[in-house]
Amino acid sequence: MPISLGIPAPEFELMDDTNTSRRLSGFKGQPVILYFYPADDTPGCTKEACNFRDDYSAYQKAGVTILA
Repeated sequence: MPISLGIPAPEFELMDDTNTSRRLSGFKGQPVILYFYPADDTPGCTKEACNFRDDYSAYQKAGVTILA
C-alpha cells in the first residue's frame, strides 16, 4: 500500500541493529525519514542509501532521524 506525502505512516514496532525494540510513536514530534526499499543491493536503492550516508551529518545537524 503506497503512502502519500502528508499522510501519517502507520504505527509499527521493529528491532533495530542493537536488538532494541523501536516504535514509530517513540519519535513523535521529531523529524524522521522512513527509508523503505524493495530489494537489497539494487542500483537505485544502493544509490539512495549512499545519499543518506553521504549527507548524514547534515541530517544530524537538522535533528532528523533516519529509519531504514
